[in-house]
Amino acid sequence: MLIRKPIDKVFEAFIDPAITKNFWFTKGSGKLEVNEKVTWEWEMYNVTTPVVAKEILPNEKIVFEWDEEPKAVEFKFKTLNDGSTFVTVTECGYDMTGDELLAAIKRSTGGFTTVLDGLKAFLEHDINLNLVADKFPKEVFDREALRNLYGEVVKE
Repeated sequence: MLIRKPIDKVFEAFIDPAITKNFWFTKGSGKLEVNEKVTWEWEMYNVTTPVVAKEILPNEKIVFEWDEEPKAVEFKFKTLNDGSTFVTVTECGYDMTGDELLAAIKRSTGGFTTVLDGLKAFLEHDINLNLVADKFPKEVFDREALRNLYGEVVKE
């Protein structure tokens, strides 16, 4: 996703939960730091996940593991000629195959697309679109549906 902001602003948006809460999770226990565990929370869904940064190269790359059965996520940042930033996301570590793996990849792709869309709106236009919060309204998605999507990170 192309974000029309300087790379340091885009990078910091993923490091600092005070910024990230405007387009992704609602609460983070601290900034991402290598080998330090933080917790991200989506209060509207009563969902939390542990997160541990494995690699942080300022303005280049963030790699972290999350979930109870850790999956690695890599964000890469590239400055373009006009000073804007291009962000790519890769998630790996799935221990499934076939249709189950394809469904997991589809959820991951859809989820990170929503995150990047929200990031773009927030950083470029100072608008919190509530994309993540509105993705699964309570009247449509119940706890069992969320558990089926996201596993045991859904609190009881």
